[in-house]
Amino acid sequence: MEPVLIVLIVLVVVAFIALIRTIQVIPQASAAIVERFGRYTRTLNAGLNIVVPFIDTIRNRIDLREQVVPFPPQPVITQDNLVVNIDTVIYYQVTDARAATYEVASFIQAIEQLTVTTLRNIIGSMDLESTLTSREVINAGLRGVLDEATGKWGIRVNRVELKAIEPPTSIQDSMEKQMRAERDKRAAVLTAEGQRQAAILRAEGEKQAAVLSAEGEAQAAVLKADGEAAAIRTVFEAIHDGDADQKLLAYQYLQTLPQLAQGDANKLWIIPSEVGDALKGIGGAFGGMGGQGGGQGAGSSVGPNLTKQPVADGNGSRSVGPANGPRPVDTDQTGSARPRVTPPREYPQIDQE
Repeated sequence: MEPVLIVLIVLVVVAFIALIRTIQVIPQASAAIVERFGRYTRTLNAGLNIVVPFIDTIRNRIDLREQVVPFPPQPVITQDNLVVNIDTVIYYQVTDARAATYEVASFIQAIEQLTVTTLRNIIGSMDLESTLTSREVINAGLRGVLDEATGKWGIRVNRVELKAIEPPTSIQDSMEKQMRAERDKRAAVLTAEGQRQAAILRAEGEKQAAVLSAEGEAQAAVLKADGEAAAIRTVFEAIHDGDADQKLLAYQYLQTLPQLAQGDANKLWIIPSEVGDALKGIGGAFGGMGGQGGGQGAGSSVGPNLTKQPVADGNGSRSVGPANGPRPVDTDQTGSARPRVTPPREYPQIDQE
């Protein structure tokens, strides 16, 4: 009985192992390569699959999702003989599990080496400045070459990215200095442009202010002249309407003479020759008034007091002291107005050349 029991136990174990090897569950987005006696038979897709135990074997399980593989920095020489280190990242996806298994021994290593060689070919035809500013061009070139080469491997390269481009330290220092100088230049240009605009605006403002000031002064002068003209016109109209005689005009003329002597700097002033006529007229007026009120004595006293000074030239003007204004008027015993009689003064003659 014991040998039979042992045989039954062995058969149960073998059947259990065969059942396990027969049923294969493949996860989603994965594939498995089945070989029968070392030869490719079929590819198992996601789900429950049945294989022949001890005859069919699972060669490789492949993930069909998109994969990201970063590659270490690679030294690359540019066209201007500068060595730069470039880090790359590859985004790929397996589209054919059989080709990825049998067409290439290690597709990851193959993609890495192909990326390095392609990158050296592309960067070798570009200088440093173009390399730093042409990432999209480099990415497009890498992707085109890799996609064409890896198509027969059952690999599709979706994207190629350059993580970093590191030039030598000395080149980085020079680039920083150049960038700093360029920024200083732009700052100086912007400052000069701002000062220029400010000067232009300031000059335009001063110009407008000067124009407005001149216009204001012109309008003020016009208004002042109009006012003076209106005042003169009013005075002349009042004089003509009042029918002023020569005596009143002579008296007003004499009242304006003290205004000529006002001011501390007036040491000597000149009176036109018409003053004599005005004095004669006012003297005659006062003489007539004295004759009516108190006889001819008051009128005859005017003549000696209104002295004349000979004139040096023929211009008809005489020199008179600033204190000799219009003489005040007194009243005599009869109440008549008469000019105040003062001793005659001698005035220096001035030669006018």
